[in-house]
Amino acid sequence: MTRRRFTLVLPALAVAGLLTALPVTGAVAAPPASRGGVVDQIPLPDGFQPEGIAIDNRGTAYFGSLVDGDIYAADVRTGEGAVISEGPGIPAAGLKVDLRGRLFISGGPTGVARVVDAATGAELARYQLTAPGGFINDVVLTRDGAWFTNSSAAQLYFLPIPRSGDLPDPSEIVTLPLTGEWVQQEGFNANGIALTPNRQALLVVQSATGTLFRVDPESGVATAVDLGGYSLVNGDGLLVVNRTLYVVQNRLNQVAEFRLDVQGRSGTLENIITSDAFRVPTTVAAYRQDLYLPNARFGTPPTPTTDYDAARVDR
Repeated sequence: MTRRRFTLVLPALAVAGLLTALPVTGAVAAPPASRGGVVDQIPLPDGFQPEGIAIDNRGTAYFGSLVDGDIYAADVRTGEGAVISEGPGIPAAGLKVDLRGRLFISGGPTGVARVVDAATGAELARYQLTAPGGFINDVVLTRDGAWFTNSSAAQLYFLPIPRSGDLPDPSEIVTLPLTGEWVQQEGFNANGIALTPNRQALLVVQSATGTLFRVDPESGVATAVDLGGYSLVNGDGLLVVNRTLYVVQNRLNQVAEFRLDVQGRSGTLENIITSDAFRVPTTVAAYRQDLYLPNARFGTPPTPTTDYDAARVDR
């Protein structure tokens, strides 16, 4: 396998007028009062069942639906939004947006990854990373591609993307077995994924054990990150900003904040972020000095009229 260089991708530019050009679909509550130019909660369509979030550098937040793969975009300043891409019936779990305005979307139990144009809503590519039944859960973008986790198998998947930005042929998909200290468990395993502060390796949380691993992207060797004995039980989405790691612990309704060493081999717990607005958040994205978390409301029976939203907290 050729050596890959890892550099965190900055968010994509939103399309001007994106949210005002499209009608809002679904039942959307009136946006709450703003704090410092942003809203504290972003209402999502009733019955949406959100999972992932990505925010570009104009403050457009993108959310994926576990129901059918719809993509909803909202302005973090006003809370107003619209469905910008009708889903094909493939759930949308984790997602990220690149500099070209393309959304890379994990397809959950279908084993699929999709790429969608955020400007037009058109699907640009679809990849069968593994057989249906494997749970493609989360994704992180690097300078030269996209990495996806599989919560049902000890494997990561890599879509190589050259500087030209051309999306790869399905024959170019790289499957990377997880080895070293990684031991596959029953239930959910590899979940959230991020880059180490020096961007040379991957961080993957194993939900079944509450363990964070540093993964060599060349060999797949996984080594447990020393977090001083802190257990990431219910660990879900990850976010690294400089040397700060945020880990969403979904059913605990909290975010654990760590200070990492540059190589991502150890970290010190600095804060536990909680909020009355958390209703089982799954993952987290940053915009300026704020964190945004979609509330999946796991444990609440989903119906077409169940309300969903995303919560804002201070970084």
